[in-house]
Amino acid sequence: MTRLLAGWRSLSVTSRIGIGIVLTLCAVAIFAPWLAPHDPGERVTRPFAVPSSSHLLGADDVGHDLLSVLVFGARPSLLVGFTAAIAATVVGMTVGLTAGYMRGAVDTLLMRLVDVVLSLPVVPLTLVVGVLAGPGLVTQIFVISLALWAPMARELRAQVLSVRERDHVQALRAMGARNSYVLTRHIVPAVGVLVVPQLVLAVKTAVLLEASLAFLGLGDITSMSWGMMLSVANARSAFLTDAWLWWVVPPGALIGLTVLGFALAGGAVERAAGGPAQRAAGGRVHRAVRRATSRRIAARAVDTTPDPGAPLLRIEGLTVRYGNGENAGGGCVDVDLSIPRGQVLGLVGESGSGKTTVAAAIVGLMPAAARVVSGRILLGGVDVLGLGTDERRALLGRRIGLVPQEAQSALNPVHRIGHQIREAVLAHGDAPRARAEERARELLQMVGLPTERYRAYPHELSGGQRQRVVLAIALANEPDVLVADEPTSGLDILVQQEILDLLHDLRTRLHLTVLLVTHDLPVVTQAADRVAVMQAGRVVEQGDADAVLTDPQHPYTRKLMGSMPDMTEFEGAL
Repeated sequence: MTRLLAGWRSLSVTSRIGIGIVLTLCAVAIFAPWLAPHDPGERVTRPFAVPSSSHLLGADDVGHDLLSVLVFGARPSLLVGFTAAIAATVVGMTVGLTAGYMRGAVDTLLMRLVDVVLSLPVVPLTLVVGVLAGPGLVTQIFVISLALWAPMARELRAQVLSVRERDHVQALRAMGARNSYVLTRHIVPAVGVLVVPQLVLAVKTAVLLEASLAFLGLGDITSMSWGMMLSVANARSAFLTDAWLWWVVPPGALIGLTVLGFALAGGAVERAAGGPAQRAAGGRVHRAVRRATSRRIAARAVDTTPDPGAPLLRIEGLTVRYGNGENAGGGCVDVDLSIPRGQVLGLVGESGSGKTTVAAAIVGLMPAAARVVSGRILLGGVDVLGLGTDERRALLGRRIGLVPQEAQSALNPVHRIGHQIREAVLAHGDAPRARAEERARELLQMVGLPTERYRAYPHELSGGQRQRVVLAIALANEPDVLVADEPTSGLDILVQQEILDLLHDLRTRLHLTVLLVTHDLPVVTQAADRVAVMQAGRVVEQGDADAVLTDPQHPYTRKLMGSMPDMTEFEGAL
């Protein structure tokens, strides 16, 4: 109660007025039988009776008490408004989420449908549909929903596209989490707060549209809404007498007051949604059957007992381009790489050389504009590019782990780190929740963090500690291959050394095969068994680390080596 009171006091005067108007109108609709002085369908006085102490708003042409009709009119007006707004919000949210998250052909198809709906004029569209469907409350709800869902879908899709590309969502997808889990756990909580103010504002528009449709003859005469009161008053010559003052003005004023109230209340909700209320609300997803299916798919997709002498990961002729036609460019061209089991391949090159594109192609997280033109990525002898969506997802996290750039953004800021490690375990495992939590604590210890940090939030950790957390997430399901994209980027030299020592220790203990993507040659010198150098999307040199780094053959490699500072003079002085 104290928090509620404090929240109320923090609102602006206009927001309080708007909320007060909405609550008052809702109360009038709920308690109409007790507030109305007469039965709205009963003749209680002479036709066109002027206002008096017995009938404060006079009577219509039949003798119905207009105040009673007005009070009961709140019910159909608000009922249609709320129902149509909720229906439009549900449809718009479903379309926006699906289009924004699925992208590709689904996004194109749904957005073209939205464009068509938005291009149609609202009033003629509602009139045509209303005439075809016939007058009534159901028709009004359907027509109003049809007019309102498209703008919501477009706005929500834009937000979903943004949230979908955040690093912590990409990291979860790299663990092989199903689309339904990512949507319900991360996407919906992040964008759901935008739906509430849209819903409130949609009620305002729906009430106004209901009045317009009723006035045009598409309302239900048996449920006298405020719009129907205006329609009946117009049809029965209220404007030819003084009756318009008490028959037309009051319902028109209440429609205007309703629109104002919901507009002011919607603004308050919109401001609140952008503040502390934007905390992700988790939800449980039942995944036991899906996990078992995922394991079976992974077992079918990749032979778990390949030739021990063969490279575990091999890339053959991989070409990835951004864009289409003459505008296509960037990415990588005809890349050939191989990583023997248990070794570390350092993929180096300047920014824009294509090394991150290669890593993204391996884990299946390429940007929407990227497309694989040719080539194969063989894991255990099976081309992962040729696998179906479910088979590819089953590999992520279980056979391939990802350590993304920027650990700060790779972690969801509103979830505790222990919960994020636990959900990585649950993405593929069938262990009960308690066992998953125990495994998460084991992983924290494995990467050198105390288990007391289980309930810490990402902002409570240092940069090196956050990097250890993303390592724990990547190792949650004991993958065979670890793709580490700039794992020491942004860390000071001492913390970099700690992370490299940790990677070396984990590689030895867990027999990991590692693709280390970096532009930092000292990191490669210390951590890699083999080195591949990329320039302008192509691999220009590769081989054993000692050979490439001590006796580079390609001019670009020699240039890279020459850019390293020579510390020999300083070492001699020390």
